Amino acid sequence: MSVIHRRKVGGRNLLFTHSSDGVIRAFYNSCPHRGALVCREGKGNAKVFRCFYHAWSFNNQGELVGLPDKEGFLEDHNCDGSKNMMAVKRLESYRGFIFVNFDDNAISLEDYLGNAKEYLDLVADQTEVGMEVLQDSQEYSVRANWKLLCENSFDLYHGVPTHKTYFDIVATRGGIMEKGSLVGEAHDLGNGHAVMEYYAPWPRPIGKWIEGYGEEAKEIIEKINARLVERFGEERAHRISKKNRNILIFPNLVINDIMAIAIRTFYPIEPGYIEVSAYALAPKNETENFKQVRNDSYLEFLGPGGFATPDDNEALELCQEGFANNKEVEWNDISKGMNRAIPQATDEAQMRAFWREWNVRIMDAEAKKIDAGRVKV
Repeated sequence: MSVIHRRKVGGRNLLFTHSSDGVIRAFYNSCPHRGALVCREGKGNAKVFRCFYHAWSFNNQGELVGLPDKEGFLEDHNCDGSKNMMAVKRLESYRGFIFVNFDDNAISLEDYLGNAKEYLDLVADQTEVGMEVLQDSQEYSVRANWKLLCENSFDLYHGVPTHKTYFDIVATRGGIMEKGSLVGEAHDLGNGHAVMEYYAPWPRPIGKWIEGYGEEAKEIIEKINARLVERFGEERAHRISKKNRNILIFPNLVINDIMAIAIRTFYPIEPGYIEVSAYALAPKNETENFKQVRNDSYLEFLGPGGFATPDDNEALELCQEGFANNKEVEWNDISKGMNRAIPQATDEAQMRAFWREWNVRIMDAEAKKIDAGRVKV
């Protein structure tokens, strides 16, 4: 029996399976017979995947195991395995985060993540038993260019003016904006990855209790903090539990470790329209009551109907409309913090890191086009 999840990654329909042998696999979700999706459900459990169109069946290793009217095919049909489901060649993981790569010649995941691994570790180290996604993903769309969402995802400068209502509500529950709130640093992590790490007035299920969480949650959080100190010492435990971080893994993976842990991926459908998938992440061993506290905290701010996401989407769509004036009006100033030796979390160094990598990729792509043209000539 396999646990299955269907995902779209980079425009490809993929089927992920986690089998009883402990192996995680990824297949292109296309029947090798006539191309139909083999699996239509978003998630579930199955021993065999049966194509709806002609009933070809495949086991959880992608092997063709069922073929109606087999006598109608040649005796050596599928002897070379060409009619099995095609597996994704590059499937790699880091601390439980699963990545696929469609480029056979790309560098390893470890090398690609580089300095970003330090911040993924801060997320993964919040539990000894592993993380899980809470319920289903949230799916929504934004009428804006996808790179605007990259910028927005680690833009602390807009936090207070754009999301003032949320900060006001948090204050009524004990999350008061103090002198050190929204103070921190921004870091270019290489390869286009970047992060901002900072303190904030909102609660954190991993380590910052406020009255709105209730007394039961207070005791749980105190135990979590004590265990973190036991495992990592005071300094690292404090960093894991008290600091917030918004991480961008270039080009379009966002991990927000703030009042809850959110994972977002997003893909451009056209230059001014993107589709977003968002997931809430949590330790596997949390009680149902505390898991509800965490999920409420996630949905209140990060959910598609929360206090932040609709505001952000509105801001991005306003930017997209405003960019229609770009022939006459200079736009997208991301110079904030260039006058500081150490960029602050409310600066824009993290955005510059993204755009520098984007510029390199564009220049490389243009150079390849030129080289290809020269070869043709």
